[in-house]
Amino acid sequence: MKKLLLVLLVVTLASFLFVGCLPTTPAEGEGEGEGEGEVGVTVEIEGAVVVDEKTYLSIGNHTITVTFPAPVVGGVGAYITNCSGDYRNRGGDCGHEVVLFPNADRTVWTGSGEFGPCGEDCCASYVEVWSGECEDEVCIWFPVIVDFCPPFAEIEITADACECEGCEITFENITNTEDCLPDEECCGDECSGLASWSVVLYDGDPFDECCDPNVCEEPIGSCSGTECPISCVTECLGPDTYYAVVTLVDNVGNEIVYYARIVLGEDCSIEVTEGWSTSAPECVSWNSGTSDTIGECDPFCCF
Repeated sequence: MKKLLLVLLVVTLASFLFVGCLPTTPAEGEGEGEGEGEVGVTVEIEGAVVVDEKTYLSIGNHTITVTFPAPVVGGVGAYITNCSGDYRNRGGDCGHEVVLFPNADRTVWTGSGEFGPCGEDCCASYVEVWSGECEDEVCIWFPVIVDFCPPFAEIEITADACECEGCEITFENITNTEDCLPDEECCGDECSGLASWSVVLYDGDPFDECCDPNVCEEPIGSCSGTECPISCVTECLGPDTYYAVVTLVDNVGNEIVYYARIVLGEDCSIEVTEGWSTSAPECVSWNSGTSDTIGECDPFCCF
């Protein structure tokens, strides 16, 4: 009779192994304080990361590998349960069957399972793995949190005169100062956490012919960091039109990109136009009006 091995996902960026133990009965004469013999069953899930002792992975398909200490008689299968709960830093039936295929000696079983989209934008799922070789007492529970959404920031762009000549452009995330709301930085990721941010500046339009700015135009400067706040100050620049690409990535690889077209005047006056990604050949379109900021203070999620 098939028994149930319950596994609740956890993984590292490349892969994270979970070990389940199949207890053996102590031989006659062994004391109660002596260790029991153990046979390992491992579960490996591709593409997750551990942050603050919790395991996160992105929405989509991830390879699941279950390894047994001996060949399995019969079949092995898995099921990813409904993603539920809200595990952000501040329902529905969407479970998925996972077909697992054995290697030649039937000790390693591998398949691909889909996580999300369902429930909240930062929810948790279980993986249930069953096998004819598992005993009732062999239950391994690992929590995994599915991060659906990218990071966020609202970034103010200003210009100040340099001591000698020219102007320096500053990129900084704003602080929320709305009435009745706590003052909080408009920067971060409410699920797996922010992994990195970067600001790249160009003195020519990198989007007029192709969608990879590093192919169309060489950058004239950049800044980067791994945590909020975002703060980037350029070298002294002359009056011109500049283009900025601001990228934020969270710990499971979700990414958001903000675009700015910056017209810098001789007196360090500045006009900022925000852009958004479209399709090739002109992969960025621009708003009709100007603004002091780009991005959004509220987290964005497309699910």
